[in-house]
Amino acid sequence: MRYKDFGTTGLKVSAIGVGTWGVGGRGWGGSDREGSIQALRAMFDAGVNLVDTAPAYNRGLAEEITGEAIQGIRDKVIITTKCGMNIDKPGWAVKTATWDEVIRGCEGSLMRMGLDYVDVLLLHWPDEKTPLQESIEAMAHLKKQGKVRFIGVSNLDAEKMEEVRKYADVDVTQLPLSMVDRSADSSLRWAGAHGMATMTYGSLGAGILSGAIREHKEFDEDDVRGRFYSFFREPEFSKVMELLKSMDKIAEKRGVPVSQIATNWVVQKEYVHTALIGVRTVEHANDNCAALSWELTGDELAYLDAEIDRLLR
Repeated sequence: MRYKDFGTTGLKVSAIGVGTWGVGGRGWGGSDREGSIQALRAMFDAGVNLVDTAPAYNRGLAEEITGEAIQGIRDKVIITTKCGMNIDKPGWAVKTATWDEVIRGCEGSLMRMGLDYVDVLLLHWPDEKTPLQESIEAMAHLKKQGKVRFIGVSNLDAEKMEEVRKYADVDVTQLPLSMVDRSADSSLRWAGAHGMATMTYGSLGAGILSGAIREHKEFDEDDVRGRFYSFFREPEFSKVMELLKSMDKIAEKRGVPVSQIATNWVVQKEYVHTALIGVRTVEHANDNCAALSWELTGDELAYLDAEIDRLLR
């Protein structure tokens, strides 16, 4: 396992972390609680020391599963969760990042995971109806209470990150980055340059970069792949399939799954401290961690970047 300095937090973080959106199950074909716990523990056993979760991942179920998976190893795992999403109303979680909602949300997370504190609390999404200052100052209050060690933001661009750092010490950011989604690349670079710890999500493109899906399909209305990710829809889907063929060439030469190509493409970027990878089986956990046993060469990276520019620009 490779480790990096986690911004200026003083923590050492594994180059990949565990993302638990899929563990929650909703929108991902259901949840296998025991299988997910085994998969998470396999990642920890291989040296992964960060797990990222959120109340919005199936109304707290992912947090409950995370809490079970870390029993006995709490002091060895960096735990990040999120706030600012109301999970009490019917349907999908609703952005609500008022002072009271942030406080209540964090306390709910601690209860579900059986914890006294979390290492990192992130604002999940900006709430357009609530000033960012109110949300961030509520998080800072939780930090003063000892319920949070570090605070951060997710899904904010560089301009907004610069703003929130006026209200409190905001040490961590989480943004999407993968070979099929470079929309937040400049914001991640900004964060890294300003000493913030950086986490990427969607690092395998919601699974499309695993190579497991090679034919276009229509997902159920509730499936997040069809709703949240444009590259599962045409015309982007066909372009990604061409990119996979380019990745296949390197994978075949090296004798590795294409998912490991996608993982290394992200983690080898100096401004990325940890890339979140979803996991639901022990087999997936082993594949994920094996990606850290080798690196792409400069020529391979240049070839992949040229293919991404050619196909997806």
